[in-house]
Amino acid sequence: MIREKPTPPEDYECCESGCSPCVWDTYYDDVQEWQAEQNAAKQAAEQAAVDVKNAE
Repeated sequence: MIREKPTPPEDYECCESGCSPCVWDTYYDDVQEWQAEQNAAKQAAEQAAVDVKNAE
């Protein structure tokens, strides 16, 4: 299942007091994980295309 790209926090969600983790830290972690999933899915699709072509 492909999940949607994470949405950034709303302005009211960050209190700007230096929380750890900040909602922005969590967001950036989620974006990196999402990007890794996108790259893996792209590589899998490309490999599947190669496999189909080689099977012909």
